Amino acid sequence: MTKSGMISTGTVAQNRKARHDYKIDDTFEAGLMLLGTEVKSLRLGRGNIQDSYASAEDGGMYLINAYIPEYEGARHFGHEPRRKRKLLMKKREIEKLSAEVARKGMTLVPLSIYFNDRGLAKLKLGLAKGKTDIDRRQTIKDRDWNRQKSRLLRDKG
Repeated sequence: MTKSGMISTGTVAQNRKARHDYKIDDTFEAGLMLLGTEVKSLRLGRGNIQDSYASAEDGGMYLINAYIPEYEGARHFGHEPRRKRKLLMKKREIEKLSAEVARKGMTLVPLSIYFNDRGLAKLKLGLAKGKTDIDRRQTIKDRDWNRQKSRLLRDKG
């Protein structure tokens, strides 16, 4: 954080529900094509990717339904908060991801938006498959067992 309260590096928005609802198989990093007011809004730590997803369209990859609120200081040059944003990825990655999504019934879930060391906005995407109720229960059971196991090992010494 800088003196003005803006984020220069680090995480801006996280999709915490993604790991609960989906089994993440692989993660990818993509750049975001943003307008100036969107970058300013993200630097203030405002943004939500909870209900968003990524989709391959017209030979490119797009982030759909991500919410980046309008920047207060730019009333005349604002942006639409839920517009479709282009993701910057290599052509080979886009083709690979779109093939995975089409063939296996996978989905691309945004996990977080952050600023890297150079100050560029990046999106962490997860190639995921939806969990069923049984899968969720199993995950909870495994997590509880691991917690209990670590307690036993810690207490026994």
